[in-house]
Amino acid sequence: MSEHDTVQFELDADGIGLLTFDQPGRAMNVLNPSLVEPFAAIVARLESDETIKGLVLTSGKSTFVVGADIDQLAAIAGADEAFRLCEDLKRVLRRMETCGKPVAAALNGTALGGGLELALACHARFALDDPALKLGLPEVKLGLLPGGGGTQRLPRLIGIQKSFELITQGTELSAAEALGLGLVDELAASGTDLLHKARAWCLAHSRAAQPWDKAGFRMPGGDSRHPGIVQLLAIAPSIANARSHGNYPAITHIMSCLFEGGLLDFDAACKVESRYFAACVVSPAAKNMIGTLWYQLNAIKKGQSRPRGVPAGKVGKVGVLGAGMMGAGIAYASARAGIEVVLLDTTIENAERGKAWSQGLLDKAVARGRSTAAKRDQLLARIRPTTRYEDLAGCDLVIEAVFEDRAIKAACTQQAEAAIAADAVFASNTSTLPITGLAQASARPANFIGLHFFSPVDRMPLVEIIVGARTSDETLARGFDYVLQIGKTPIVVNDSRGFYTSRVFATYVMEGLAMLGEGVHPRSIEVAGVKAGMPMPPLALQDEVSLGLSLHIMAQTRKDLAAEGKPLPEHPGDAVLRTVGGEHGRLGRKIGKGFYDYDGKDKTLWPQLTRLYPPQAEQPAQQELIDRLMFVQANEAARCFEEHVVRSVADGNIGSIFGWGFAPFHGGALQFINAMGAARFVERSRELAARYGDRFAPAAIVLRQAAEGGRFEDVA
Repeated sequence: MSEHDTVQFELDADGIGLLTFDQPGRAMNVLNPSLVEPFAAIVARLESDETIKGLVLTSGKSTFVVGADIDQLAAIAGADEAFRLCEDLKRVLRRMETCGKPVAAALNGTALGGGLELALACHARFALDDPALKLGLPEVKLGLLPGGGGTQRLPRLIGIQKSFELITQGTELSAAEALGLGLVDELAASGTDLLHKARAWCLAHSRAAQPWDKAGFRMPGGDSRHPGIVQLLAIAPSIANARSHGNYPAITHIMSCLFEGGLLDFDAACKVESRYFAACVVSPAAKNMIGTLWYQLNAIKKGQSRPRGVPAGKVGKVGVLGAGMMGAGIAYASARAGIEVVLLDTTIENAERGKAWSQGLLDKAVARGRSTAAKRDQLLARIRPTTRYEDLAGCDLVIEAVFEDRAIKAACTQQAEAAIAADAVFASNTSTLPITGLAQASARPANFIGLHFFSPVDRMPLVEIIVGARTSDETLARGFDYVLQIGKTPIVVNDSRGFYTSRVFATYVMEGLAMLGEGVHPRSIEVAGVKAGMPMPPLALQDEVSLGLSLHIMAQTRKDLAAEGKPLPEHPGDAVLRTVGGEHGRLGRKIGKGFYDYDGKDKTLWPQLTRLYPPQAEQPAQQELIDRLMFVQANEAARCFEEHVVRSVADGNIGSIFGWGFAPFHGGALQFINAMGAARFVERSRELAARYGDRFAPAAIVLRQAAEGGRFEDVA
């Protein structure tokens, strides 16, 4: 047996080598020089040493190899360097698969990106039948494409069409799904069984070659000249553009790799892939997405915003007040994490209905083979519907998710606090009402915090934690730990009306309403929203939120400000909201009519909109509309940072992407300004302010950055 810092190699009596990847000081193996160099040395031995009859690759960690080292990719200075990096790795993989000796991958855990590409270069793949194991090429989610041969080996294994779907969507497959597609050859019940199967395969295949290296090879389903594939590739750009709107160059480059690779021999196709990979690495989209969705997201998950010195904790029992959509979703997310849930509402029928919502989700999962009846029943048994506040006894945390009304929330707070322990945490799921004000109803404001979930809770990854004026560090830490416990991403913000996410999100929707009031055609507004990269256009999104709720929040805000002796500033979209929602009673999707008419899943813009707001004869350019929608959000996010509502740049960027879907390719609302440069942002903001109003006037912090050359960044 020989050892290296990163790989261990041992040869059994049959001449089958076992190479175990185990990078020291890392929780998971990644492809970087410390792994690739010793791996290349073993490949050289495999080629030259006659005593080695075959090779099995596995991992000493709970995962196999989870991809490339992002630090190495982020440090790449130019396209030439990216191209060389790809080609160096591919040379090693190519030598391994053409050496004539059998090589099998024993996937004992997740293999993603470069890790799966490494496995695809083996002649056979065996995977542990473990629900936690995932296989995929998710590079597109960081603005990249597989650069280790993935866009060429995958279609030669499973065909161009299936590869197009998996690579452009970054899909992660279970072991069983990968087996069904032909990505793995066989599943194993245990680690011992896994190595046995891989070794046995090598012994049974003394000479091995990849299908694409054998005479007469044909790509499954046909290459790029096949009529069916020609048809697919003819419509693929329009399919991709319908999702990406040209904002993600990686998707276009992936399609090019598949098309061009399907016309070339394997080695030439791999070189084409390296060139497209290099183009992705140096693209602004990749730089933005890596910076935010890798570095900043990981910083948040590692507790960047969590108070230091407070011991980590877990919630064993949570109370949820209100069994509507939000409450039911919070109950489900908590029960799924193994937490006991008391789901309380004014009637037992309402509470049972909230639990039934979880059952509906779970029944679908069982029907699709993603869960079992036993697991469903175990989860449901953790949710206890009730109308009695006494049943909250023993809860570590109570989350109030009732209607946005101060009096109702105050009553719930007081009744719950009478039933729970003195050190339990009480949280409000309010989306707009300041936490400090709500905490006035609490007998223990130090234990009072905001936990703002997003709808639908089962799918939305973010929770916005709001710290009131008297919220203690211990309470914040306990809230932060709970959010991580249920598998969500926490951002921490200071108390303010609308906090961060609701406040900035509202600027996007209201700008769309303002455009309508000015005579911009509603269809142009909606197209601008999706072309900007937002998940939904503003008018459709206002329907989803509900015009009724927005009108209620407007009235509540006016009332609160009046009590402080302040007027509510009029936004140009307010009049549109009052007319469509108030005068015409079109309150949104929930009642089947808002800015759109709804017929089941179908919707069409309400024809009366163009009569109420006749379109101008001369319509603004699409880019003008896109700029308005994006600048108004970024500028408000900057103001939130300036006012210390947002505590960190990472929270600002991740909150904007995960909270309301700010175009991910920009890397978040604050990174939007960084990428453009403060000086250019200020110049364009002033142009928009001159035309459309002071809401576009650049935030003072950006003016300072423009003058001093600064940018938004967290100090490590």
